[in-house]
Amino acid sequence: MKRATLKKAICLTLFFTLSVGGLCAEELIQAAILLDTSSSMDGLINQAKTQLWKIVNELATAKRNGVSPALEVALYEYGNNNIPAKVGYIKRVLTLSRDLDKVSEALFALTTDGGSEYCGEVIQRASKELAWSGKSDVLKLIFIAGNEPFTQGRVDYRAACRDAVAKGIVVNTIFCGDREEGRRTDWLAGAELADGRYFSIDQDAAVAYVKAPQDDEIVRLNGELNKTYIAYGSSGEEGKVLQEAQDANAASSGAGTIVERSIAKSKTQYANERWDLVDAYRSGKADPAALAPEALPPELKGKTEAEQRAYIEAKAREREAIQKKIGELEKARRDFLEEEAKKQAGAGTLDSAIVASIREQAGAKKYVFEK
Repeated sequence: MKRATLKKAICLTLFFTLSVGGLCAEELIQAAILLDTSSSMDGLINQAKTQLWKIVNELATAKRNGVSPALEVALYEYGNNNIPAKVGYIKRVLTLSRDLDKVSEALFALTTDGGSEYCGEVIQRASKELAWSGKSDVLKLIFIAGNEPFTQGRVDYRAACRDAVAKGIVVNTIFCGDREEGRRTDWLAGAELADGRYFSIDQDAAVAYVKAPQDDEIVRLNGELNKTYIAYGSSGEEGKVLQEAQDANAASSGAGTIVERSIAKSKTQYANERWDLVDAYRSGKADPAALAPEALPPELKGKTEAEQRAYIEAKAREREAIQKKIGELEKARRDFLEEEAKKQAGAGTLDSAIVASIREQAGAKKYVFEK
């Protein structure tokens, strides 16, 4: 074996060994979101796509054994006439993924249309199709939201919920409408069968945005954060474009959404090893010495291996400093918003239901949430 080839092989072996070792000690939360996309659910979809980052930020405050969990999210839509009846008007939009930009992209692509809403069948499919962890200490959650009776369809929801909980998956039900109507139509019963919580929300309620003094600076720092990403390989350009598109989607959804997304991008859950060389290098997934010349980003071409690593490490330090600043601003922002929240009371929304479930069920798995 040639010396250069041997060196690359050693680098790859070392980095992938470190990567696997990191995964062994990893904390993990898996969540599948099942959204009714029938014609009456535009408000629900709007809440989901605008509040994703708030949910991620809540999760980021959780730690177990001093470690923040990785997050995998899957997405299903159901009850939409654009999906064939032979598959129960159900579509798996995204399998369990750590690429939160892809989750955001999928949510923004959802549209509504009238259809039959089969809760039992979509729960069954999510529990069977997804690559749920077999480890008992992994928090595995399903959130299903809709507004028709839980009993509809060819799959008995009771069997589906029992099958899910047998796999260690907790099913939380979110009825879009009157709380008592949800009880009468078995949304409460479904949650009780699978160790979950039942909520009722107003899917058409506007999620109030309270501007905090820190918001403008957080958004400015998000722009600086974007400059620390180094797109590499065949997925590099696609990943960078997707990141920018989801920034734009968040900004178009309101000031509160882009602030929450900017904060989320400062967390460990927002990781982009697939296309960003800084994340890939830090996690041991890639090293410039092991990359083919065509996979190298323009910034690194013509540099020695030592210069390449120095460049990546400088970007990593720059990113860490920006993330630290955002974290400090977020703490001050939380304090401000907690005081403001005491002055207000509003209708329950999708994010509040999911956050309440995560806090309770993660606590049962020995996660501790920062104040």
